[in-house]
Amino acid sequence: MFEETYASVTTNVAGREIKLETGKIARQATASIIASSGDNQVLVTVVAGREPEGQSFFPLTVNYTEKYYAAGKIPGSFFRREGRPTEKETLVSRLIDRPLRPLFPKGYFQEVQVICTVLSADKNESPEIISLIGASAALAISGLPFEGPISAARVGFVDGSYVLNPDNESLEKSMLDMVVAGTKDAILMVESEAKELSEDQMLGAVLFAHQEMQKTITLIEELASKTSIPEIEYSIKEDNSELKEKIINIVRDDLVSAYSIPEKSKRQESVSLARDKMKESLSDEDLEDENAVSGYFKSVESEIVRSRLLNGDSRIDGRDLDTVRPIDIEVGFLNKSHGSCLFTRGETQSIGVATLGGSRDAQLIDALEGTTNDPFMLHYNFPPFSVGEVGRVGTGRREIGHGKLAWRAINSSLPSRESFPYTFRIVSEITESNGSSSMATVCGTSLALMDAGVPMKEPVAGIAMGLIKEGDDFSVLSDILGDEDHLGDMDFKVAGTKDGITSLQMDIKITGITFEIMEQAL
Repeated sequence: MFEETYASVTTNVAGREIKLETGKIARQATASIIASSGDNQVLVTVVAGREPEGQSFFPLTVNYTEKYYAAGKIPGSFFRREGRPTEKETLVSRLIDRPLRPLFPKGYFQEVQVICTVLSADKNESPEIISLIGASAALAISGLPFEGPISAARVGFVDGSYVLNPDNESLEKSMLDMVVAGTKDAILMVESEAKELSEDQMLGAVLFAHQEMQKTITLIEELASKTSIPEIEYSIKEDNSELKEKIINIVRDDLVSAYSIPEKSKRQESVSLARDKMKESLSDEDLEDENAVSGYFKSVESEIVRSRLLNGDSRIDGRDLDTVRPIDIEVGFLNKSHGSCLFTRGETQSIGVATLGGSRDAQLIDALEGTTNDPFMLHYNFPPFSVGEVGRVGTGRREIGHGKLAWRAINSSLPSRESFPYTFRIVSEITESNGSSSMATVCGTSLALMDAGVPMKEPVAGIAMGLIKEGDDFSVLSDILGDEDHLGDMDFKVAGTKDGITSLQMDIKITGITFEIMEQAL
């Protein structure tokens, strides 16, 4: 029945058979893969929507879903069916999205949806790595302009040695839980939790993962060679050089002045005035293409900020590349909370609030691997007023992701359950934001816990690094501002104690970075 379209490839990685199949299930999707690793089986589908009109962003959506039947379980909800995405599903969706997004061409705005559905689950191995590999494979055979393939690997550190794709039992005794994604030549994403490992050990883990993932990259290439892939036609609008030059002449001097203003609100006001001046100066005909006008304006902003940094000039707020913004700390900030801290770094501010409870207050987690209790909860809130805007209030993927990043940074420094049998809930309220609010959360959390009398093993702090790269020239920035994050090429968050790293997360907006850049950032 499936002979005409079916293709399959297999290899062995870390003692498990990795199998990729296509042409058997979900054949009306643009591309579909059954990706298997041991008893894990994940259906990954890619569907390309129509090319929308008048859109100025790439609408990529990644949804990772775990079906309870995959582990032979009935959902514990009142309706006995899967409901809203769990925290894990949200985090894995983000994990898959982040390395895929930079590999589509600039100016490509066609809607793309990737859905990863866990059909069968191995209770001793998380499905997230094989899901990411499956997503890469599905895109590689989709005909979409995807500059992959990519692959991923999980790395543990047990008894002084790196372990490739450790099972859950090995992770329990591991000093490291790191996920790395990359192409054949470069690294695109790193996410990790560690127990005070050194910079060299963390870099070694990234290098180890990159070397070991080459086998699955080759496997995806082999699958692609066995399938007939009609390319999906798409268009990227050519630059209107005349309009672009007009906008440069109108706003460049004003934007140079604006990006010399240290205060964020005053700088934004000056940028807004430059934008108004541009609109008043352009003809009605020029203004018809709103996306092009907005894009050229942003390109002038980007060129000004990036060229200054690459030339070694001072940053937007006057700092050099290595200087951290002024830090102000006030503990015991709230009268009735168990522990609190107001942590301010430049124009980024977090109120960290710690609440202690008994063992019954631990969070009950019902997952494919089984039911567990988590005595440590960290909730991150990012209200719109923190950036001076009116917007939706609620918990989205960003809030969940930033909270989990801070959770990983703090977790290894908490006292053991035996020595301090309490449940901890931390809430980080971001009250001002101009870059690196997740790392302010790490600092504020550590301080609030100590204010609550929790005997932390070590205080934990975090910082976000940035990157500006043009060709072979690059500059690494310490403690990045929001504009430097927005206009830069890397968001590299590192947290740890005085003795080592406890968490590292790296996202790249270009097609990868070298180990030299990673080493300098660390």
